[in-house]
Amino acid sequence: MKLKIWLGRIIPLVIIALGEIVLYCNLFKWLTTSFVFIEIVLHILSILIVLNIVRTSRHLSSDLMWIILIMLFPVFGTFVYVLMLLSLLFGKTFRNIIKEQKKASSNYIQDESIIDEIRNDNPDYVSQLAFLHEEGFPIYRNTDFEYYAPCENGFNVMLEELKKAENYIFMEYFIIEEGFMFNSILSILEEKVKQGVEVRIMYDDMGSLGTLPASYAKQLEKKGIKAVSFNRISPIINTIMNHRDHRKILIIDGKVAFSGGANLADEYINKKVKHGHWMDNIICIKGKAVWSYLVMFLTNWNALRHEDFDYSVFKNEDVVDETLFDGYIAPYAETPLDEELTGQSVYEDLLNSANKYVYIMTPYLIIDSEMINTLIHTAKKGVDVRIIMPGIADKQIVHDMGTTYYKQLIQGGVKIHEYEPGFVHSKVFICDDTYATVGTINLDYRSLYLHFENGTLLYKSKKIMDVKQNFFDTLEHCKKIQVEDTHVNIVKGLFLSIIRIFSPLL
Repeated sequence: MKLKIWLGRIIPLVIIALGEIVLYCNLFKWLTTSFVFIEIVLHILSILIVLNIVRTSRHLSSDLMWIILIMLFPVFGTFVYVLMLLSLLFGKTFRNIIKEQKKASSNYIQDESIIDEIRNDNPDYVSQLAFLHEEGFPIYRNTDFEYYAPCENGFNVMLEELKKAENYIFMEYFIIEEGFMFNSILSILEEKVKQGVEVRIMYDDMGSLGTLPASYAKQLEKKGIKAVSFNRISPIINTIMNHRDHRKILIIDGKVAFSGGANLADEYINKKVKHGHWMDNIICIKGKAVWSYLVMFLTNWNALRHEDFDYSVFKNEDVVDETLFDGYIAPYAETPLDEELTGQSVYEDLLNSANKYVYIMTPYLIIDSEMINTLIHTAKKGVDVRIIMPGIADKQIVHDMGTTYYKQLIQGGVKIHEYEPGFVHSKVFICDDTYATVGTINLDYRSLYLHFENGTLLYKSKKIMDVKQNFFDTLEHCKKIQVEDTHVNIVKGLFLSIIRIFSPLL
């Protein structure tokens, strides 16, 4: 299957992309030699673009790549920048998503009595939870959630909930790969379709490039399952292709939602060993908070399929007994197509509000100066800041780039540990036994700035201790990194320093 995918899809796409690069280079050469004024215009534009980036950038570290490219190659760098910008502004996918996001925002409705409860209970509410409220993501009374880690601990729960579906099953995942995990799900979905349940699957085309054939959505449609590949890969190079759907969302009848770090492939439940033991998680939510996950899914789905004019027809109106609630829960989405850095802001708010500890699990560590300073500042306040990283890399160059941050962070008081048995894929922050966030957002440029992501903020729930316990269970199998462990030879250090500038592309 994989050989067929490579020969039938990946290799042709690479050949076409390389041909397009040659075409653009020749076009650039022809324009600048045939029309001298174009070169002059590009020189002037290069200065204006760099000044504008410096003036308006909200994440200058990631924009440094463009600044250096344009300063080193003013004419060529500007040509590429303008070409990418035009593709972003006029891309159909881009316009549709923006339009659907505006429509979807009215579906997020906050129960103001919940806000009053939190304000009365927590004087620091404004600095910790108000951001998500102001961004339009409702805070709910937590009626129920369960945290499963490793991921296989929750997989059977997912299957049992799928079997209970009566009306619809909606799924949105970055990676889908045929195997034990997804085939177990697919067999249930096929049976549910026969029972009249509406099933929709959305997967990212780039994420599943090496695991699914280009025709897979059509194959699912033949089974009665509505399917779409998000932001389908085009041979034409453009900016919007860099914005991937990295979310993991499963919604059943508006009653139950699953999220977390796990995609739908066998390594996530350790049925297949690729990088040692795979540490990941699933969070299962029940109650009114499921509505926010539903809106997230429908937003991207309808940007591509345009079939739901009224989201409320999918809303579960069953009343949940909120007298038994355990804290609060706030699902939130990250989109690269607005001015807000939602995921990074949530992480920084947790760090800034911590008094005792912040425990972090992340597979990647490629962060900007603002996040570096926040981590170090929190540690220097006397807060116990710990980060668990993989001991076995899935992408060696990305892992090596992450290690370039180790020395500075460790010297600043941040404790870094590597999970020796394998790969950590969980994306988790836990703070002072009071807050936790579980989701899809890595501590890297792609998740924080470029991808569509989702997270779940938990507040004052006893079950936050389940998330904390998994952290300590994982920590028992970790090696603590010391400053002397961060030394590399000069050649490798120079190489990683250069590559780090272009890390937003990786």
